[in-house]
Amino acid sequence: TAKLWDAASGECLHTFEGHEHWVRSALFSPDGQKVLTASDDCSAKLWSAASGECLRSLGGHQNGVNSAAFSPDGQEVLTASDDRTAKLWSAA
Repeated sequence: TAKLWDAASGECLHTFEGHEHWVRSALFSPDGQKVLTASDDCSAKLWSAASGECLRSLGGHQNGVNSAAFSPDGQEVLTASDDRTAKLWSAA
């Protein structure tokens, strides 16, 4: 899981549940509307930062996803995996 915290109060705002293995990274989209997680379960997931809902699961790697990043405009996502591949996805 990954958690979104209110930095001022320390309150947990959302728990992003759905990965079946370790979450290796989590980051906000450039506009702050989405959260992207990368996991050892061979997937990355896009989440709504406002609701905590999973918007899209990005599967297809044959091994764990070590890192993920948004493009500067937030329209695409790049994932990198232990399977020695990087994949480019639409974030829409």
